[in-house]
Amino acid sequence: MSGVWLFKNGVIHLVENESNQGYMQKRKVLVHISTDEVITSYSVLEKKLASLGWERYFDDPDLLQFHKSSTVHLISLPKDFCRFKSMHMFDIVVKNKNVFEVRDIIVM
Repeated sequence: MSGVWLFKNGVIHLVENESNQGYMQKRKVLVHISTDEVITSYSVLEKKLASLGWERYFDDPDLLQFHKSSTVHLISLPKDFCRFKSMHMFDIVVKNKNVFEVRDIIVM
């Protein structure tokens, strides 16, 4: 038997792959901590960022860019949400400490 160890709510457990033909894949998701909501689209993300004081820039047609006037930080994201990768997620987490986190999820 094979599986993946998951850590959730302070408890670690093994999720086993019982089928030889079944397959598990791990992927990263961006989560809004206070609501425990997975960010599934740019419209959801934009609302969360706006509530934190981030403003959208419309200068580059190939990117979504956000700036917070009280900082020098700029968040640049690919226009297509399908190209939203873990490096973009971690950039958001670093610039919004204790608001977002990146988590691994198991996709069957």
